[in-house]
Amino acid sequence: MQELNEPTLRPFTASDGENLAVQDWPLAPGRRRGAVLLVHGLGEHAGRYDALAQRLNAWGFAVRGYDHYGHGDSSGPRGGLTSDLRLLDDLADLLDATRARLRPSEPLVLLGHSMGALVAASLVARHIAQGVRPVDALVLSSPALVPVLNPLQQLLLAMLPRLAPNLSMGNGLNPEHLSHDPAVVAAYRADRRCHDRISARLARFIADTGPATLACAARWTVPTLLLWGEDDRIVNPAGSRAFAAAAPAGVVQAHGFAGLYHEVFNETHAAPVFDALQQWLDQRCPALPTRQARAA
Repeated sequence: MQELNEPTLRPFTASDGENLAVQDWPLAPGRRRGAVLLVHGLGEHAGRYDALAQRLNAWGFAVRGYDHYGHGDSSGPRGGLTSDLRLLDDLADLLDATRARLRPSEPLVLLGHSMGALVAASLVARHIAQGVRPVDALVLSSPALVPVLNPLQQLLLAMLPRLAPNLSMGNGLNPEHLSHDPAVVAAYRADRRCHDRISARLARFIADTGPATLACAARWTVPTLLLWGEDDRIVNPAGSRAFAAAAPAGVVQAHGFAGLYHEVFNETHAAPVFDALQQWLDQRCPALPTRQARAA
């Protein structure tokens, strides 16, 4: 049985001097066929992706994750932002730093979930507009392209970002809708690094960035795997369906999974999700030759 790879946690200094917590699940270059940079969702942290990272390690990928500003062990008030584009700037910093650790021939895959998928897709869309490809491939898990907002939240979004951008409130996320697995829900509730805060500025970023990213789908050029649960109650799965319908079929491969909630990798019946991810990665990032084949 393969031993689990112990992650390492270290600080990373963003371009503005703020500290972000970075977690690495490394692999030796001889065992590595690429790297994956994880971008987590609202109110959580990169450590919740340990099981996914271990699986990616077993498939031959070094993995790095980081806690967004205002999340997990990173600096900043919970759910806060120092500027409208803070999350995009931080991801750009981490992408550059991660790319610098790889050999030129090694592919870099960006994997984002929920709000993290929105941040990842938005950064890729901005680079597409500039004719630049910052990553070799992109995985979007339950992207927050169409957030679920009640009438009160819609009213607050129209007023608060201008009047009090740093005012925080409950994010409305119901942990019961993350997964059908009671152990996942219980662990989330007990996790001190998870929180339920969202600032008006962050809420406005999510509300504005979803439609802007959807509008870029028809011009998408980066190979992308799009995964979502059809029973998602945290973000509207219609956003993923709309993106899949508009994007070039040869560029975006889309899978909606019936009966699954928001965290498709943490579901009780996640085997088809992992199968789709592994098959897609095998196509995009071919496995290293076996030791016997290299010796021959």
